[in-house]
Amino acid sequence: MAANWMKSRQTKYTGYAAAYIVVILAVLAAVNFLGNRYDKSYDATANKQFSLSDQTIKLVKGLKADAQLTYFGDTTSFQTAKDTLERYSVLSPKIHAAYIDPTRKPQQAKAAGYRSDSPVVVGIGTKKEGAKSLTEEEITGALVRAEKTGDRNVCFLSAGGEHGIDDSAASGYSFAKQMVERDNYKTRTITPKGNAPEAGKTLNIGQTETAAAFEIPKDCTVVVAGGPQTDYPPAVVNGLKAYVEGGGRALFMLDETLRLGHGQAPSDNADLVKVLADWGVTVNKDLVLDLSGIGQLFGLGPEVPLIAQYASHAITQPLTGLPTAFPLSRSLDIKAGAKTTVDKVVGTTDDSLAATEIGPGGAIDPKKGKKGPFTLAAAGTYSGTPSGRFVVLGTSAWAENSLLGSRRLANADLFGNIVNWLSSDEDLISIRPKAAADQPLNMTSQRLSMLFWLSVVIFPLAVVGMGLGTWWKRR
Repeated sequence: MAANWMKSRQTKYTGYAAAYIVVILAVLAAVNFLGNRYDKSYDATANKQFSLSDQTIKLVKGLKADAQLTYFGDTTSFQTAKDTLERYSVLSPKIHAAYIDPTRKPQQAKAAGYRSDSPVVVGIGTKKEGAKSLTEEEITGALVRAEKTGDRNVCFLSAGGEHGIDDSAASGYSFAKQMVERDNYKTRTITPKGNAPEAGKTLNIGQTETAAAFEIPKDCTVVVAGGPQTDYPPAVVNGLKAYVEGGGRALFMLDETLRLGHGQAPSDNADLVKVLADWGVTVNKDLVLDLSGIGQLFGLGPEVPLIAQYASHAITQPLTGLPTAFPLSRSLDIKAGAKTTVDKVVGTTDDSLAATEIGPGGAIDPKKGKKGPFTLAAAGTYSGTPSGRFVVLGTSAWAENSLLGSRRLANADLFGNIVNWLSSDEDLISIRPKAAADQPLNMTSQRLSMLFWLSVVIFPLAVVGMGLGTWWKRR
């Protein structure tokens, strides 16, 4: 009888063990199935270097046609390429990735559009665009160029000492040029005849039969007036006015006119300011100061308002919580015009002041200023067929290379979004990919010594001690 009892008990335990094994196998199978079907990962890095940007996600999920991403390299580099390209393919079934070794399969590589200077080629339909490196910044840029059709031109006006798009100095606009070209816009400088800058980079504004009249080229999708230091001639102002009111799109950035230090203040540009006022944007003669102290976290003074909360507008919708800086900015007053609607895009908080006088050494009397909040950027629409669009800012310094190239600020995203909104490319409005940043680990001799004692001495001895303690209790 005891033998039968032992046998039944053994059978029962065997059944339990078999059931446990079946359950464990079923759980593992389910986890593997879900893992393969729904590939999810968590990026714990501080700069999210293994996460795709908002622009990439928005672009890939909005694809209307299949996109082929082909990587060219030796087979030993395929896994590294897969780690990058598979982040794209998991977003949409329209993304297809392929990996070709051009040395071993030259004919297949040639048919796939192999380029010696582009490790990745993006193809949509018959259009192929190369990415010059295996980075999200380059791959997404190639994807934008392959997906967008037709020529779209951003024309930077050069008629009054504006920032130059070929100037790579801190105060230049070469980064702005790179930004818009990455979104598949072509860039060039336009200037009245007789003031052409570098050859091959300029399109003269064509003079009409009417005396002293200039016409903005019709193929300019967006015109940028980036901080004129001298007054525009009436002909240029009339040309800009006719361009926007005829359905054109323009970005106006006007600098402060108060004398700071010993430098000469920019001209008032009274004719252009009057046109903007007729459209519903009054550019005030003042200097906005941020008294909140938030800018000190970025090493900025009060003359550089730092903004992290924005008005409700398509341009700034993705930027909530991301800081942008506006050095030496004038305030704007906005209202609806006879044929225009105007909205605030960027504004300060109550902790701001608009000074109208600057004393010796930059001294400012708060009693002579106006309390905030203030509008720093405004966007408007001119009703017509087609309708025109315009954006006005009280400073041009916010788009200089020194700020657009900063990883800590979202000025580059704001600039790109403004151009996208002006050109009616709202699908590109987003947070863009950022170049990978090196984050070296700096170790002092004290920290190295602490690391040695923790990893080589203390932790191993603690494990040995726990083992000896357990043995002592059980002996």
